[in-house]
Amino acid sequence: MKRNVGRLDQFIRIFIGMALVAYISRDGTLMPNWPLVGLVGGALLVTAAFSYCPLYDAFNVSSRDQSDRTV
Repeated sequence: MKRNVGRLDQFIRIFIGMALVAYISRDGTLMPNWPLVGLVGGALLVTAAFSYCPLYDAFNVSSRDQSDRTV
């Protein structure tokens, strides 16, 4: 599994993923469409944690800089 998510991309994914997960449980109740929003938020968090996005891999895209690729 080759890393293809850069640092800025990771921070954006973490921020949006956490915002979506927090949004589904606002006011202590779940929204009606919480499974879909939770799935998207969770997917963003997982791809940020592993620095790997399967869609980037399918389209041969990488948001990593040359300096990030040494690891």
